[in-house]
Amino acid sequence: MPRAAPSAAPAADAPASYEAALTELDALVQAMEGGQLPLDKLLEGYRRGALLLDFCRERLASVETQVKVLEEGLQKPWTNA
Repeated sequence: MPRAAPSAAPAADAPASYEAALTELDALVQAMEGGQLPLDKLLEGYRRGALLLDFCRERLASVETQVKVLEEGLQKPWTNA
C-alpha cells in the first residue's frame, strides 16, 4: 500500500545542524510550557517539534553508525609486522 507523502515542512525549513535543532527545540518547549500560546500556535509548535526531534534522532543514528564503523576498524588485532 503506497504511503502518503508527509505534510512536514519543506526541506528549506530543515535545521542547519544538530545543535541548531536542539536550540530551536528547547525554545519551542519553553514557549509551549509557558502556557501563553494560542491553540493553533501550540499545534504548529508541536508539529515543528516533532520534525526537529526526528531530525535529531536521524543525526544521532547516523553518527552512531559512523562511530561503530570506526571502532570496528580500530578493534582489529594489532600485529607487529
